[in-house]
Amino acid sequence: MQPEQREDMKSVCGHIRGHGVLDYVTAWYIKAASYIQGTHLRVAFVSTNSITQGEQVGIFWQFLFEQGIKIHFAHETFAWESEAKGKAHVHVVIIGFGVFDHFPKQLYGYESVIVGDSSEEGTKEPVVTVTEAANISPYLVVGPDSVLTARSRPICSVPPIVFGSMPNDGGHHLMSGFGRDQLLRKEPNDAKYIRRFVGAEEFLNGIERWCLWLQDEDVAEFRKMPAVMDIVHAVAIHREKSERETTKKLAKTPAYFAEIRQPDCAYLLIPSVSSERRHYIPIGFMRPDIIASNLVLLVPGATRYHFGILSSAMHMAWVRRVAGRLKSDYRYSNRIVYNNFPWPIEPTEAKCARVEEAAQHILDLRVEWGDGRAGFLPAKKKGQASACLADLYAPESMPLPLYKAHRALDIAVDRCYRREPFHSERQRVELLFALYEKLTTPLLAAAKKKRRSKTDET
Repeated sequence: MQPEQREDMKSVCGHIRGHGVLDYVTAWYIKAASYIQGTHLRVAFVSTNSITQGEQVGIFWQFLFEQGIKIHFAHETFAWESEAKGKAHVHVVIIGFGVFDHFPKQLYGYESVIVGDSSEEGTKEPVVTVTEAANISPYLVVGPDSVLTARSRPICSVPPIVFGSMPNDGGHHLMSGFGRDQLLRKEPNDAKYIRRFVGAEEFLNGIERWCLWLQDEDVAEFRKMPAVMDIVHAVAIHREKSERETTKKLAKTPAYFAEIRQPDCAYLLIPSVSSERRHYIPIGFMRPDIIASNLVLLVPGATRYHFGILSSAMHMAWVRRVAGRLKSDYRYSNRIVYNNFPWPIEPTEAKCARVEEAAQHILDLRVEWGDGRAGFLPAKKKGQASACLADLYAPESMPLPLYKAHRALDIAVDRCYRREPFHSERQRVELLFALYEKLTTPLLAAAKKKRRSKTDET
């Protein structure tokens, strides 16, 4: 936004807590909601679909609901076609609303093939469906007027998720394979301080990158290495020049990453940003000696069962509906996507075992093609070139055995949720939101009871 547009937002939305994350288009909704108060006027806007995704849903739509707004009809996400030259790649929604209720409500869907034969990619027209609903949620599914809140903990009993470690070093702690070799020529004893470093780009594209990873107990040794100390001094200078006071303070500890969250056990890595073109977000297990950056999320102690659920069509349906976007790519978040995700409720051991078996098959296939965990493993088959995860999960190049393995995993995961098969993504999403309501109602009741108890004490 331009400064003038930021002033517009401050003028219209400044009284809304957390308004800083709202898109510019939300100001039109807020002005319209104010304009139609006390009337039977109805309003409809074509908007970028971001207003139904990510963190702003909880802030923006909660405010509108407090103003008495009810969604009367909605068109789910579809591609905006334009005759303009150099047209942007935009996905939009249409939402009609008023300050009174209206029955029945219409929800227009544009079902498309989520996975399929890559040779047919882009050749199928979307199937338009119209559903009459008692209520339409802000995520444009049949459901109540409830929003996902940013949570610090998962709503289910699963391992917590954290961001990786942030260097904030001006790039001085990081190095390519060539840079690593150069450093080792100068300081042969430095090998134990150099670790493999992986962010979203490195993980997905198999890029080799390393970092200088120093611990408190190493101080006496690395101080004797001039080349290492040159790096440390460069980091100190970079941090001292920062305009941020917190970064300036970090200049006192330039030997270390700014934020250290590296687990001491194997962990599951999830890229924070992944292409919307992929049917599944590529994730993978990493050894604890591989340092993860703050551009990925980590689930320490995750099992094959957790990998299977998070790699399934069920989880991807949730991601597509609630995750924020960077341009049009998925922006996976801990507080909105992972912590609010409704996992299967008490699946049987047999169902869990089937998920784990299907998950392991995917991991085995990925290693066969030259990838699997860190994105840069050598190919096992003689004469076969290594493939990075970006290649393996691109719709036009996803190997058929890997696609079939994912479909088998989808079936195993679906049966953890219900016996009947799902015939559309909307069915998956509606079940997940219903399950979310079931799981969070006790949490909301407990939170209200806790607040009442504090009030009684005072």
